[in-house]
Amino acid sequence: MLHTYTLQNDKKVKGIRFVLFFCMFMIQTTAFAQNGVQITIQKENVTVIEALKIVEKQSKFSVGYNDSQLNDKPAINLNLAKVELEKALSIILKGTGFTYEIKGSYIKIIPQAKTVSTTTKQITGRVVDEKNEPLIGVNIQVEGTNTGAITDLNGEYSIKAPLNSVVSFTYIGYTSSYIKVTDKNVYNVQMFANVEELKEVVVTALGIKREQKALSYNVQQVKSDQLTEVKDANFINSLNGKAAGVVINSSSSGVGGASKVVMRGSKSIEQSSNALYVIDGIPMFNFGGGGGMENGSQGVTESIADINPDDIESISVLTGAAAAALYGSNAANGAIVINTKRGKVGKLQVSVSSNTDFSKPFVLPHFQNRYGTGSRGKADGSTTLSWGALLNDASRRGYEPSDFFDTGTTYTNSVTLSTGTDKNQTFFSAASVNSEGIVPNNRYNRFNFTFRNTTNFLNDRMKLDVGASYIIQNDRNMTNQGAYSNPIVPVYLFPRGDDFSLVKVFERWDPARKIKTMYWPQGGGDLRMQNPYWIAYRNLRTNYKKRYMLSASLSYDITNWLNISGRVRVDNSSTKSEQKLYASSNTTLTEGSSQGFYSIGKPDESQVYADVLANLNKRFGDFSLVVNVGASIVDNKYDELSYRGPIRANGIPNVFNVFDLDNTQKKARQDEWEEQTQSIFASAELGWKSMLYLTLTGRNDWASQLANSSSTCFFYPSVGLSAVISEMVKLPSAIDYLKVRGSFSSVGMPYPRNLTSPTYEYDETTQTWKPKTHYPIGDLKPERTDSWELGLDMRLFKDFNFGLSWYLANTFNQTFDPKISVSSGYTTIYLQTGYVRNQGVELSLGYGHTWKKDFRWQTNFTLSHNKNKIIELVKDYIHPETGEPINKGRLDVGGLGKARFILKTGGSLGDLYTQSDLKRDDNGMVEISPAGSLITVNNLPDIKLGSVFPKCNLAWSNQFLWKGFSISALLSARIGGIVYSATAAAMDQYGVSERSAIARDNGGMLVNGRNRVDAQTWYTAIGSQSGLPQYYTYSATNVRLQEATIGYTFPRKWLHNVCDIQLSVVGRNLWMIYNKAPFDPEAVATTGNYYQGIDFFMLPSTRNIGLNVKINF
Repeated sequence: MLHTYTLQNDKKVKGIRFVLFFCMFMIQTTAFAQNGVQITIQKENVTVIEALKIVEKQSKFSVGYNDSQLNDKPAINLNLAKVELEKALSIILKGTGFTYEIKGSYIKIIPQAKTVSTTTKQITGRVVDEKNEPLIGVNIQVEGTNTGAITDLNGEYSIKAPLNSVVSFTYIGYTSSYIKVTDKNVYNVQMFANVEELKEVVVTALGIKREQKALSYNVQQVKSDQLTEVKDANFINSLNGKAAGVVINSSSSGVGGASKVVMRGSKSIEQSSNALYVIDGIPMFNFGGGGGMENGSQGVTESIADINPDDIESISVLTGAAAAALYGSNAANGAIVINTKRGKVGKLQVSVSSNTDFSKPFVLPHFQNRYGTGSRGKADGSTTLSWGALLNDASRRGYEPSDFFDTGTTYTNSVTLSTGTDKNQTFFSAASVNSEGIVPNNRYNRFNFTFRNTTNFLNDRMKLDVGASYIIQNDRNMTNQGAYSNPIVPVYLFPRGDDFSLVKVFERWDPARKIKTMYWPQGGGDLRMQNPYWIAYRNLRTNYKKRYMLSASLSYDITNWLNISGRVRVDNSSTKSEQKLYASSNTTLTEGSSQGFYSIGKPDESQVYADVLANLNKRFGDFSLVVNVGASIVDNKYDELSYRGPIRANGIPNVFNVFDLDNTQKKARQDEWEEQTQSIFASAELGWKSMLYLTLTGRNDWASQLANSSSTCFFYPSVGLSAVISEMVKLPSAIDYLKVRGSFSSVGMPYPRNLTSPTYEYDETTQTWKPKTHYPIGDLKPERTDSWELGLDMRLFKDFNFGLSWYLANTFNQTFDPKISVSSGYTTIYLQTGYVRNQGVELSLGYGHTWKKDFRWQTNFTLSHNKNKIIELVKDYIHPETGEPINKGRLDVGGLGKARFILKTGGSLGDLYTQSDLKRDDNGMVEISPAGSLITVNNLPDIKLGSVFPKCNLAWSNQFLWKGFSISALLSARIGGIVYSATAAAMDQYGVSERSAIARDNGGMLVNGRNRVDAQTWYTAIGSQSGLPQYYTYSATNVRLQEATIGYTFPRKWLHNVCDIQLSVVGRNLWMIYNKAPFDPEAVATTGNYYQGIDFFMLPSTRNIGLNVKINF
């Protein structure tokens, strides 16, 4: 019977199950609906009861209320469009004395509890946008009262509110948010834009945070993931192509080398045009830079290259003078403002990342290996040249210079920890970079340790932020370009008929000297060549540096709209630099000694900075006012004691110390300088209805370089206006955001040292003081840059953003040596005259869209165009000694060999000329003697080769995201300009270039369209002594795939919610799409003004492929 009963009731049981499931489904649906219900009411003069009935109809909820209590409430005007249910109820009941309570699918309208003083409490918090950036000036109000507040520069607020009251947060362009006050004291709020606005808060000069729409100049932000996705030991190189108006040339020194960063064109004839670096609002003097150029091939690093990219939160790129105006005499070249990470509120977060990078040469010249050692087609006559006979298959060595290069490896490892409470946040990181370069025995190592702690005191009114960094950095055999101690000189020019494998054993035992000496039967030639492996292992250059940075910042909120703060930072480093040339090295390098050569230098670098600021941020009705007033002092010091010289003849070879140096040739040197600048500064921003902003800044600098000058200080002002048109008038629906801006600034460049006082130089060779000095300037002026900027920022169709800036900058009072005669008591005289103009545009266009919450495409295009022009050099300038007027329209400022940078009125700072050519007849034909020889003529009228400056720079980035997968690529292009390769000239002279072999294949060179000249004769004539530049000038236009990545993020849920893992394959310089030069036109050997675009055995840039792993716990 029991069995039968079960069968009979099976349908009934199924029915009960269905009813239960349906009820549970409806309950869950109702609960879900409560969170997703949106209300739309757009009516005027509607009663509260009518509005509640509409809510009841649209929400499907039951609404209960007492008609008699709500009948007498005044009619209201509602403009609600897809507003969340709770927000809609708060708006409808605002000012009625009633509130609501939601239970399940039932809404009950109840009287609002009367607030008594005992239930009022102080609540605090922070308001951020969807990207966790602070929002400034958010209006905060306790609903139904007149109590209100606004957020400060950090997005923080404090307000008194009754228990169970509703607090609203409103901000133009953002969806309003509401919280209900409970027993908590801290309420952090995240607000979301109605349309995707431009980033609301950016960090500007001195670390001051400002609203994006209030800025009257161009500021571009780069987030940390854009720097660490494809890592570079010098993170500055990772900025390339990511900001308009910035030209970054990476160093040929390799990993950790100093980079050249120029914004909006070169501005000075003799002073540096490199950008200013700022860390957390404090300017950093960038010790280092420079580098070997012609003979010495020493590569160099720089201070900014010591920074760990994993410590960086974001970077603000201030390309214009107005943006950096608060830095006064350091502002003309723009600034890169680095904002470092700090601890975050919440549980401990640990991030571990590891990157392994492999590199090979990227662009190499074209070599030949079919013609052997010798001269004039014969095997004899030379042991260094490759103008010998054509090699048969049996005698060909198959030598390829690229085989000399190793596969470079770089290992980058980092760990970061972040944790914190509402009162205290802590950040710690440790990182290492260990690199082996493409040249044997080249090393670079760096170890970073960083600590930062932020603490709030006195009910969060006082904040103390302290930080410390310790850096250990060392390198060996960093080489950029030049003839001496450069291994690629003998590698490129190695005689093609010789066996390269024999010289790999680079040293042999010398029984007479009882030491190992260099094996190099080929000889030095006119470039003082040595065995390349001997150079790598026995011509050693090393640097060992220890650096620490300590910083502290203390701020106090006097009121919710006024605070004061003070900052201090100490940055000290000590370095030991050595050069060791072993016995039997080329005697030109060892200054004649067969025992070797030794040099040692110990530079100490120090920077101390301190400032105080008062910050006001207050609203007055429709007006807002932000004022910053402060004073600062910065003190930079440099001190180096060095010794160098050959090891004495009776000394012990290869024992390197100062005691063993030849006393008759030993050179001791002591360099020391100190400069200090004291400043006061102020900025004021007046806003009206969050749509019109006027900004004024001023800074006055008292610089120690002005000692003994009639002027003791200088003032640097700026003014700007920003108007948000989209807030002023109704625009077409396609335009979501439109801002126009304009600014003017008058700023300066760092003053040269010692120009106002006579200084006498010590002659190391004669060991005496030189009797002459430069003529002191009695009234030193800053090189002042007056800059105008107009700009437009737009957001279109919600997904497009567009930015355009036009600028004009005139730099006056150029301080330079005009190379004019001066009286017998002086060596030279410096003038302050003439000016240089830079004019250009910066354009950026971006698009980002997400489809079905799974697939996102983000793309950005940037274009930068700058025209550099010398308006005036020296015109009617009164000679300070003679009183006579001086006029000068041409100035030779240096170069390499016969290629000279010559400045002319109407030209540019990058114009390259030559005064040499082959002798020509009256018809311009090359003269060929009856014997077939050619003659080189010097001191000809200037022959312009072109400008090394680009006409424009382009970059196009793309990123695709889909369900954890990511693919990104960055294409970059440089259009216009020229480069000059003395390497190609030497290769032609030595007969190792492919085109010299082609000429031999063709029976000689066709000259004047009809005469056949012997190939060696031709290439010796045009290639000797760094060559005739017009034959070795190339277009600098190039297009490349600069970066590419493909990766996947393994979600946390797959790993038991312990961590997520990001795995990616990355590449840099993967494909040179277009390039006519025999080297990478974007690489530079020095950060100085006049060596860009010149190649003299420059180490090749590298193609890099690597693997990134990042684990977030």
